[in-house]
Amino acid sequence: MEKQITVAVLTNETGAHLSAYFGALKEIKAVNEVVLSDPGQTQVEAARSQLGSKLTAVYDQPETLFQQEKPDLVLVTMQARQAPRAIDLALDNGCHVFSEKPACLSVQQFEPLVQKAESKHLHLSLALANRTNPEIQFARSLIQGGSLGKIFGVEMTLLADQTRLKSTAYHKSWYAHKDQAGGGFLSWLGIHWLDLSMYLTESSITDVAGFTALVGGQPIDVEDSATLSFRYAAGFLGTLTAGYYMKQGYQSMIKIWGSKGWLEMLPFEERPLEWTLNHNGKTLKFDKSTEPRGYTPAVEKAVLAVANDQPPLLTSRESLRIIRTIYAFYEAARSGKTQTISPD
Repeated sequence: MEKQITVAVLTNETGAHLSAYFGALKEIKAVNEVVLSDPGQTQVEAARSQLGSKLTAVYDQPETLFQQEKPDLVLVTMQARQAPRAIDLALDNGCHVFSEKPACLSVQQFEPLVQKAESKHLHLSLALANRTNPEIQFARSLIQGGSLGKIFGVEMTLLADQTRLKSTAYHKSWYAHKDQAGGGFLSWLGIHWLDLSMYLTESSITDVAGFTALVGGQPIDVEDSATLSFRYAAGFLGTLTAGYYMKQGYQSMIKIWGSKGWLEMLPFEERPLEWTLNHNGKTLKFDKSTEPRGYTPAVEKAVLAVANDQPPLLTSRESLRIIRTIYAFYEAARSGKTQTISPD
């Protein structure tokens, strides 16, 4: 019989993606029970509605939860300013951690948490859910298998709607304030594509330069536009154009060129993956299902890493790598100088 674990959710009124997380925890068979810490009790009704009998206890403080419960995995979702304390508490209580990104305001906040996790042989994984998408897994196997040959370059675009930035509720939310969120578009959405580029190519970004702007004119103090250029450890270069530019929906693209061919991913145009091989000029299409995707398979990977000693969604070092990359870019934009990212 498959081992089952107890998952604690540490959240509050700033928790993101809770509906997706609660739905995932309800569905995943390896989750036996869920306990919740929600100081303002703002998420309790939704948790009870979605989790049903799997929700076995609710606490008004995380410290009280850990006094009464012994969870195996802790899911943290709250504003970036508050997350480090919650993660630290979970690690102190011997729990693996799966956290909403960016989970910190600086590398200096996050690196000690990774060191603590490693010293205790615990996972600290950021919730970068796109890694589990079937087309991403297939593209990674193409690159790892040598189908594209030596990687020459990467080009990425990720655009979302400007409409969300226009509401008064957004202006008041933690996403709109650097001292609560750490950054804007890049630390909330662009982080996914930067991580995917390193995951797909198996090469870390080592140097980054770029610019940020607030092009929409909304009363927020984080960027709604970013352009990056970067160098990878393997020697190739890449770019990312990112921002809240659209009226609605998303536009996105990932292109990777190699010595033997190239691939292109346009998920929001229902072209999840196409690749062209130089030796015959043929363009092939990913024709398998693009499901399951999103938070349920990502949370399940985190759960099974604990229950069955499987690889986590991100290792603690991979989580630190993307945090270093994000905040190196912000420093590059602030200073106007290329930043070199510290290796492990």
